[in-house]
Amino acid sequence: MTRPALVAISHGTSSPDGSAAVRGLVKAVGARLMRGGGMLPGAAGHAASGAAALRLGHVDVEQPDVPATLASLPAGMPAVVVPLLLSAGYHVHVDLAEAVAAEGARAVELAAALGPDDRLARVLVRRLLEAEWRPGDVVVLAAAGSSDARAVADCAEMAERLARELGAPVSPGYLSAAEPTLEAAVRLAAAEAGAAGGAAGARRRVLVASYLLAPGYFQDLAVETARAAGAAAVTEPLLRAGVLPPDELAELVVDRFGAAAARMSTM
Repeated sequence: MTRPALVAISHGTSSPDGSAAVRGLVKAVGARLMRGGGMLPGAAGHAASGAAALRLGHVDVEQPDVPATLASLPAGMPAVVVPLLLSAGYHVHVDLAEAVAAEGARAVELAAALGPDDRLARVLVRRLLEAEWRPGDVVVLAAAGSSDARAVADCAEMAERLARELGAPVSPGYLSAAEPTLEAAVRLAAAEAGAAGGAAGARRRVLVASYLLAPGYFQDLAVETARAAGAAAVTEPLLRAGVLPPDELAELVVDRFGAAAARMSTM
């Protein structure tokens, strides 16, 4: 079978910083594919695990959309669509699944979302350390939220994975469509931290770990909401504009691509 293209699909954003951060991730994915022997247009060499081409598209807000991104590939070239999304909610199970099913010009396989995964938890720990987290601080994981219960379950699992990495409890809070809201989660954590700190003689802080992929509307909302509710700090998102993306994220995208490409090869 012809090696497939890697079609990375982000949510899309109106934030220039968010858009730049996502493009930086896709650039890092291309570099990782090349280091691993993958072949992109104009490159020499061949590897069964490589990608024949690399594209970036969006499920919302930005262009090109999924159909246009797939149409930009050479005729008949198979593709793996890799969601640059942290959980598998409506966009994965409906929007992307329908776009893949409707593609008639080529074979297309939909890969899994990036999360939940322990590698993301390790990046979250680094962001917390950058925000001066210390043992005893109370952590709330801020997620965008979804009306899809599967996405909410994914975020709750990420809170558990982060808790294992930190060796301390982590509770989730959502910015939309799910409960508990980030505001409620932070207020509850602050009340519990104050009570425990009062008993111990020192107030414990509440830190919010941003489980958001890139800068943009939801990151700004997380900072505003969390600080108003009493959080001492909110971490930066997983990706940042002008900064090399974490190796773990590029590795995750390539791994999701590889697993889906392997399924295609057995069909």
